Amino acid sequence: MQNQPGQKLGSYSLTMIVIGLVIGLGIFRAASVSAGSAIHPYIFFGAWIFGGLVALCGALTYAEIGSRFPVTGGYYKIFSVAYHPSIAFSINGIILISNAASLGGVALIGSDYLSEVIFATPPTDFVKSLMAISAILLFYGINLLGLRMSSKTLNVLMFVKIGIIVIIISALFFPSIHTVTSSQIELMSFDWKTILFSFGATLIAVSFTYGGYQQTINFGDEIQTPRKTIPKSIYTGILIVIVLYLLVNYSYYKVIGFEELKSAKGIAAIVADKLFGPIGKNVFAFLLFLAVLAYVDVMLLSNPRVMYAMSLDGILPKSFAKKNGEKEVLTTSLTVFTLICVVVVFYASTFDKILGFVMILDSLGMATSAATIFYLRRTTKDLDDKGIYKMKVFPFMPVLFIIAYAFVGISSFILNPVFGYTAVIVFLALIGVYYLIKKLKIKN
Repeated sequence: MQNQPGQKLGSYSLTMIVIGLVIGLGIFRAASVSAGSAIHPYIFFGAWIFGGLVALCGALTYAEIGSRFPVTGGYYKIFSVAYHPSIAFSINGIILISNAASLGGVALIGSDYLSEVIFATPPTDFVKSLMAISAILLFYGINLLGLRMSSKTLNVLMFVKIGIIVIIISALFFPSIHTVTSSQIELMSFDWKTILFSFGATLIAVSFTYGGYQQTINFGDEIQTPRKTIPKSIYTGILIVIVLYLLVNYSYYKVIGFEELKSAKGIAAIVADKLFGPIGKNVFAFLLFLAVLAYVDVMLLSNPRVMYAMSLDGILPKSFAKKNGEKEVLTTSLTVFTLICVVVVFYASTFDKILGFVMILDSLGMATSAATIFYLRRTTKDLDDKGIYKMKVFPFMPVLFIIAYAFVGISSFILNPVFGYTAVIVFLALIGVYYLIKKLKIKN
C-alpha cells in the first residue's frame, strides 16, 4: 500500500527528523558524563571532534545505503538482505530494546528538569516515572493522528530545542559569567594506555549523543524522491549537529569549568541560572522538558517502521504491517513500541547505567549495519549511473566508522562487562526465537 503524496516527507521535514533523532537530551547531560571520563580537556574536546568526524562518515555511509535501498523499515531490511533474516531479527530486536531504553532514559531526565519547576521539594522516583510516561503517551496520541501531524509537531519542538542550544551557546559572549579554569596536568605526563582508555571511555557518551541519524533509512518510500532527499537531509542535519555540539560543549567548559563539569548535574540549567537567575532557570527547565518531547516524538515515528518491515518478512504478525485509516498509521507497531517504552521507564536505572547498556547494543548495530554498504556496492552497480548518491573516498569513510564503533563497543564492554555478556545472551536468544518462529510456521 503506497502512501498518498500529501503524506510523504520532504527534504526540510526529513532534515528536522535527522536533527531530532540525534539531538535528544544527551547533549544536556552527556557532556558531564564524558568530562568525568576525560583526564584532560584535550581528551574531552578531542572525543567530541572525533565523534563528529565519525558521525559525518556514518551519515554519508547511511546516506548511500538509503539511496541504494529506499524502503520503509530499511534499518531492518538491510540486515535481512545483506546477512541473514535471523541476524536481522536478532540485531533489530536488541536495537528496539536499546531505543526503548534510550527513550525511557531521556524521558526520565526530562522529568527531572520539569520536577524542579513543579515541585518545591524533589518528588519520588515513582512520580518522575509517571511524568515521563505521560510525555510518552501524549506523543503516542499525536502519532496516531498520522505522519504529517507528528512531523509538523516535531518541527515546532525542534525550534524549541535549537533555541535552548542557541541560548547555551550565547553564554560564550558573556565573559562575566565564565569560570576561571584551574591549570591542568600536562596530557603527555600520562602513559599511552591511560590516554587511550580515557579517550575510549569519553567516546562512549559522545557516541551516544551523536547517534540516531541511521534510523532515517526506516522511512524509505514515505519520503519524496528518496534517492535525492535522504542523502541531502542526512548530510545537512549531521553538519548542523556537529557545529551545535562543539559550541555547546565549549560553553559548558567556559561557564562551568572543566573540573566542575565532571560532577555537575543539570548542566544546562546551571548555565541558565548564571545567565538569567532563578526565574530564568525554571523557565529553561520547562523548555528542556519540551526538548525531550521532540526526542520522544521522533523515536515514536521511527521505530514502529522497523516492526512494519519485520512483519512484511513474516517474522512478526501481519497486524504489525497494517496501516489504519486515511492517515495510514501503523497502529499495532506504534502501540507495542510505546508499551515497551512505558515498561522500560518503570525499570530504568541511572542514566550512566542505561548509557553503558545502550552503547554496547548500539555499537553492534551500527558497525554491522554500516558494513552492508560493501554488499550494496557490489549488488546494486546498475544504480551507479542513475542519479543515486555515492560517497567520495570510499571505502575510507565506512571503514573509519566501523572501527570507531568497534572501539566504542569494546570500551563499553570493558567498563560494563555484565552488560556486555547480557547483550551477547540476548542476541543469541533472539536468533533462537527466530528459528523457533520459523519452525512453528512450517508445522502450521
